[in-house]
Amino acid sequence: MGMGLPLLVLLPALLVTACLPTQEQAGGEASDSGTLAVIPLQIGTHHLTAEVADTADLRARGLMFRESLPPDHGMLFVWEQPEPVAMWMLNTPLPLSVAFIDEEGQILNIARMQPHSRTLHHSTGAARYALEMRRGWFQDHGVQSGQTVTGLPR
Repeated sequence: MGMGLPLLVLLPALLVTACLPTQEQAGGEASDSGTLAVIPLQIGTHHLTAEVADTADLRARGLMFRESLPPDHGMLFVWEQPEPVAMWMLNTPLPLSVAFIDEEGQILNIARMQPHSRTLHHSTGAARYALEMRRGWFQDHGVQSGQTVTGLPR
């Protein structure tokens, strides 16, 4: 079975959700659960702020339709259990990089993503978290695979 099964389970949900209009487009509020939680994180000496996407709906929406991010600001995707995961950029105009993070907070791998792309970027192992930042943020701050992210929700 390997890594394929979790992706096969995740992809249909992403495909369905990606085709739905956001609540802003439908004339509603920004989020069906209110404002996203925002938490401070740290990687080495670098401090950042992350919005938390910790439900299937919030993870599926991610940063879709966002036009900008404040400096040192990103989105943390949280899964209930560590598993191989994949991210894409459908309906996301921002150029982003994603760090896949294991249950202990160690960065597994970092991928650079293209706006509006359906290209899948995979974790190299079981990820509990994925952190999306402005593309190049990790490189600009010297952040690499193997480093630890602190402040992650448990």
